Amino acid sequence: MSKNLVIVESPAKAKTIEKYLGKDFVVMSSYGHVRDLAKGDGSIDIENGFEPKYIVSPDKKKVITELKKMVKSVETVWLASDEDREGEAISWHLKEALGLEKKGYKRITFNEITKNAVLNAIENPREIDVDLVNAQQARRVLDRLVGFELSPVLWRKVKPSLSAGRVQSVAVRLVVEREQEIEKFKSESFYRTDAEFLVDKSPLKAKLNAQFQTIEEAKNFVEDCDGYSFKVNSITKKPAKKNPAAPFTTSTLQQEASLKLGFSVSRTMSVAQRLYEAGHITYMRTDSVNLSETAIEGAKKEIQSAYGNEYFKFRQFKNKSNSAQEAHEAIRPTDFSLHEVNADSDEARLYQLIWKRSIASQMAEAKLERTAIKIDAPQGKEFSANGEIVLFDGFLKVYLESKIDEEEDEMEGLLPPMSEGDVLVRKLISSTERFSRPPARYVEASLVKKLEELGIGRPSTYAPTISTIQKRGYVERGEREGTERKYRVVELGKNGVKELNKKEKTGSDKGKLVPTDIGRVVTEFLMEHFDQVMNYNFTASVEKEFDDIANGLVQWTKMISEFYGPFHDKVEDTIENSERASGERLLGLDPKSGKNVYARIGRFGPMVQIGESDDEEKPKFASLQKDQSIQTISLEEAMELFKFPKVIGEYEGQDVKINKGRFGPYVQLQKLFVSIKEANGDTLENMTIDRAIELIEQKREEDRNKLIKTFPEDETMQLLNGRYGAYLKIGKKNFKLPKDVEPAQLSYEECIEISKNQPKPRRKTKKK
Repeated sequence: MSKNLVIVESPAKAKTIEKYLGKDFVVMSSYGHVRDLAKGDGSIDIENGFEPKYIVSPDKKKVITELKKMVKSVETVWLASDEDREGEAISWHLKEALGLEKKGYKRITFNEITKNAVLNAIENPREIDVDLVNAQQARRVLDRLVGFELSPVLWRKVKPSLSAGRVQSVAVRLVVEREQEIEKFKSESFYRTDAEFLVDKSPLKAKLNAQFQTIEEAKNFVEDCDGYSFKVNSITKKPAKKNPAAPFTTSTLQQEASLKLGFSVSRTMSVAQRLYEAGHITYMRTDSVNLSETAIEGAKKEIQSAYGNEYFKFRQFKNKSNSAQEAHEAIRPTDFSLHEVNADSDEARLYQLIWKRSIASQMAEAKLERTAIKIDAPQGKEFSANGEIVLFDGFLKVYLESKIDEEEDEMEGLLPPMSEGDVLVRKLISSTERFSRPPARYVEASLVKKLEELGIGRPSTYAPTISTIQKRGYVERGEREGTERKYRVVELGKNGVKELNKKEKTGSDKGKLVPTDIGRVVTEFLMEHFDQVMNYNFTASVEKEFDDIANGLVQWTKMISEFYGPFHDKVEDTIENSERASGERLLGLDPKSGKNVYARIGRFGPMVQIGESDDEEKPKFASLQKDQSIQTISLEEAMELFKFPKVIGEYEGQDVKINKGRFGPYVQLQKLFVSIKEANGDTLENMTIDRAIELIEQKREEDRNKLIKTFPEDETMQLLNGRYGAYLKIGKKNFKLPKDVEPAQLSYEECIEISKNQPKPRRKTKKK
């Protein structure tokens, strides 16, 4: 039997570590957190210093039983969860749940899963850092108090089943405010003028140093260019340098993986976790840009071997943020000589990104020669052309950082040789109508960047925050392709001056983060009544207090107490004295009844309403379609929604209706619903009673083929054919059938027995 038990967070990590330790060690996984706050009111004892009540998570009871059994049979227990606050808390919870105080334990951490790092950690164990645990407890307790008290306020004042959170609500606020900026923005048009010249048959592109406000001004200038002799006024050459970016932190990795690889924030963290557990990279939750001496030495050796001595330059990067933990390292490969890993596509691509960024950070700067050319133009104006020559590529040999806010203009390139006074051949002059652009909507990468700039959240919170606000339906990824916009161009080519009308798509929000109606209404309500919680500075200052707790400077219960009193009073006052929030917007009058028509949030989501709630005659309601918003829906669009449900005839003595649902149009006969599919040429507009009956009978036939057997003893029990074979359905629950049974032969009693003896679900490996 082994003398030592090492407990880590994940099975993948356990597998890697087991390779480095001898036969005296057994490595087991806790599968992440083993305890959590109890559910309901009793989870935090507010009267007794906010003491949290923890319970073993139901899905971890078996894990704890197995670990306890193993603990009894070994001499030493090593707690080897991750080195951040979350990891420290996991070790503390394991100590409590396994009763290790009496047994004795050793706490070890490593920044990378390599043989040296693991063996070095075994040589240098320590105690659990109670300050780090308290910082994590403070975050957990504060977030539970805020969520637990704010959510019921939203249920009463906005809509049931909503939730609020200290960080998530502030992240939604950022997205909502950006959308409001876009809506207020008034776009103005101007004319940008470009030229294409020939220099000994080589093309030269240039841009005018002025803009025109009207088409008349633009046309006047372009006409003056006809017959004009364009001469090179000046050529200026300047040496320039370009320096590499710092190695990756969690935030910069998430941003760059989004821009270069198209990964979502959660996908990046999931892939990075697998690379870390396989021993390929250092720990992926960090806000430090620091590299260890060993890492710099490893990078130096690889750069000199792969590229030559002149490509290496020692650099030590420093964090701008005071809260960054300099003792930790940036994200880097554990072995710089490994240029790529033999893994799945996502892991291979992310590893290469990390390898390139880390190597580039220790490489020489690129040396450039920048050239600016000024070309004489009519009306005392000038065209300018810029280019650059790379004299020494340095770190550019390996890596160039992406920019979130990159302009659409093409990059500077090489320029053909020319001298001052040279006359250029005009090929094309065009003045194109352009439009001032509103602020860009956030994508996941730019939202992470903004949260980091404001000091909101920490490396471990960015991904879950962005996932949560989308799961909760406060923010969604846009799907609109944009609208068509006309623009004008004045062009001077071979055949003189021409005016052209062109079209382009604008305003696409595809892949961008857009607030939903619910997200906007909740944000406005919280801003009105809980401005402190929604304040960016407050949210950032709370993170600073967590850092102080982690450093042993502040007692965590004191910090919670100072926040909770005023906050709780505000909650009670809001429940008692505030109005319901619905984002109500008056659209106009119903042409038939003359009653007011409103768009608002109702109990079941965004809707339109004809009439007042306190009218004698009940108001009429209609749900909005998936692509509609209470912010933008017009009166005409709202009235269209009231055309349905519409009776189009009778079948079997019952009304046949057609209607629009959140997920598309359908035909209804009592409790039977049949989707209307445009792919089959069917629409609400062309639906006839004959076609509706045809669709109803097709659906019935499908259902008959699906049904194997029913039971008189229980009308909710059915044996059905599904995508993956026959199954048993009782009420709303589905049950698997044993492989060796004939479904049609099963009795009622046998079906009851099958429902009671279902195979246990296979446990999936949990990923942090």
